[in-house]
Amino acid sequence: MIKIGMMIGERYEILEKIGTGGMSDVYKAKCHKLNRFVAVKVLKQEFSENANFVSKFQTEAQAAAGLAHPNIVNVYDVGEENGIHYIVMELVEGITLKKYIEKKARLSYKEAVSIAIQVSMGIEAAHNNHIIHRDIKPQNIIISKDGKVKVTDFGIAKAATSNTITSNVMGSVHYTSPEQARGGYSDEKSDIYSLGVTMFEMLTGRVPFNGETTVAIAIKHIQEEMPSPKEYVPEIPASVESIVLKCCQKSPDRRYQSMGELIADLKQSLMNPDENFVVFTDPDMEGGTRAISEGDMEQIKNRSVYNEEYVPREDSMRLLSDTEAMYEGGEEYGDEEDYDYDPKMERITTILAVVAGIIIIVIIIILAVKLFENNNLPGNEGPIIGEESSGESDTVEMPNVKGMNLEDAKNTLNSLGILPEVEYQESDTIDEGLVISTSINVGEAVEKGSTVTLYVSAGSQGVEVWEVTGYTLEEATNRLTGLGFLVNKAEAYSDTIEKGLIITQSPAGGTKAPKGSVITVTVSLGKEQKKIRMPNLIGLTEEDGTFEAIELGLAIGSVSYVYSSEVAEGYICYQSYSHGTYVDEGTAVDIKVSMGAEQATYRCNTNIEAPTTAEAPDYVAGTEVSIKLVTDDGEVLLDTRTSSFPRAANYYGLSSPGGTITMTYKVTTAGTTTTDPVTGEIVNVPGTTDEKSFTRRIEFVQE
Repeated sequence: MIKIGMMIGERYEILEKIGTGGMSDVYKAKCHKLNRFVAVKVLKQEFSENANFVSKFQTEAQAAAGLAHPNIVNVYDVGEENGIHYIVMELVEGITLKKYIEKKARLSYKEAVSIAIQVSMGIEAAHNNHIIHRDIKPQNIIISKDGKVKVTDFGIAKAATSNTITSNVMGSVHYTSPEQARGGYSDEKSDIYSLGVTMFEMLTGRVPFNGETTVAIAIKHIQEEMPSPKEYVPEIPASVESIVLKCCQKSPDRRYQSMGELIADLKQSLMNPDENFVVFTDPDMEGGTRAISEGDMEQIKNRSVYNEEYVPREDSMRLLSDTEAMYEGGEEYGDEEDYDYDPKMERITTILAVVAGIIIIVIIIILAVKLFENNNLPGNEGPIIGEESSGESDTVEMPNVKGMNLEDAKNTLNSLGILPEVEYQESDTIDEGLVISTSINVGEAVEKGSTVTLYVSAGSQGVEVWEVTGYTLEEATNRLTGLGFLVNKAEAYSDTIEKGLIITQSPAGGTKAPKGSVITVTVSLGKEQKKIRMPNLIGLTEEDGTFEAIELGLAIGSVSYVYSSEVAEGYICYQSYSHGTYVDEGTAVDIKVSMGAEQATYRCNTNIEAPTTAEAPDYVAGTEVSIKLVTDDGEVLLDTRTSSFPRAANYYGLSSPGGTITMTYKVTTAGTTTTDPVTGEIVNVPGTTDEKSFTRRIEFVQE
């Protein structure tokens, strides 16, 4: 049995219990060999004699022990001692993604994509080691205090011996893939599906499928099409929507085939969120919507439901995530509903699903007919895929500005939302200052806000423009004006070019331009220092304070625990930057957390004197006395016997303000001899020994 303060494995000192799961408890411990804090997951005693549970527990350790990646909670050690089976893991200070979503209601698409990239990189590392997680969900994703995202709880992960794994294990039903729901094989693409559902929840604040029972939810994963996240949050970019929908295709063959492919599209969506670059493979019958078969239904009903960790309750079994227990600080149940199979409800659900499927097919046929008719109208070249059906278009048609003078051409493009750039070319046939050509052909679609290069005639006697990037503005101006050019200054932030030096120029160096034309140079302002107003963390819990700091773009530095008479226990009582001051983005804020008011301590410095006549009238000096000194809270400070007084008593760090001294001594009376007056017989009466005691109150001095 684990006790606070005990040492296991001759190196891990158990400090405190930080959570409990279905089959294990989690403790914070200190590794004395490497002098670091770790999390120790210990198999509960009631399972330690069950070979199946022990094997599962060891499999979890073996599955994750070989994985070393910044986005995976690392496993350091595994062992068994006196019947105690344990796994030693990285201790992550932070909150689960589930709790983070609950606090924010939903995440912005940039934040959701950034988190998804980190999660994908962790899962990719596992897949590269032939490890499939099979239980990806927000409860198993941790956001640390410094903003790092880590995947944890490989409790049902399994090493792949081939491209797929046959298993009847189903993860959390809200995030399970259709093939897992059917009890069929699961492979790397099952993790991709679960991550897609997790992204859906990050973007919308809700899961795509819900139901009264786990069976009803599983059926929806198998049968119903994934709703678009844009139905709930219309401002989600098209590329992000497409990524989620591709991850959540029913057929594994229609999903991303690897985490690498998914990561590439996620990164692309951050740079070009509104582009339609996500490629869907051709649909096949396996990936289409279909009514669930009786065989599928039987597999769902009859398989060993969730070969995971269970907590027995009065009338049902519920799945418990060790991850939530570990990082949320208590015993919590997952989102899974009670497994309550109702045949009548199931038949109704199936009938409704079939009806819904028929309606969807009818709608698709009608839309297809209309689309076919529209495509055959005069002037229709076919459907334009990926464009919005309503609202203002984000693209315009490139106008013909060839032959215009430069200023008129610029004005024409600006009026359409196109940004013109100028590049001069020497020409013997086209007059100086007129547009020769453009980088985009006339009539092509151009995105608003994009840049189009105007190639302008410099005449036959154009002057070569000097390359001035990297020069100061003064140096560049002197060089360019000396050639007969005018200089226009622009400014921009740069992470690589020193402040005051030129980042770019237009026209570019080495090209020719007519004398008197304007050369625009962009001068570096240096790195942009984003300032953040320091929030007031004092009075918040450690978790809430950490969440607020990270959300604003700050980091949590050192965390210490101190006594405070002003702030309640468990709440922040100090922050290293004052509320209202402005600091740079990413600044680490040191905090102190209150342990409550410090308890007063006392010391005892006294000489215990011999019993007085008032206390013990029959005490004889030199008699041995038993002395016992006990504090008011029951701590025994002294328990001895002596015949020598005074007796010194010096004690420190006492929690009680006083105590009681109990003295016990013996009194002996001498025997007597008498003569019987009748018989004259001599009678001897023996002496007696009695034990007597008294108490003496003593007050301690506060330290």
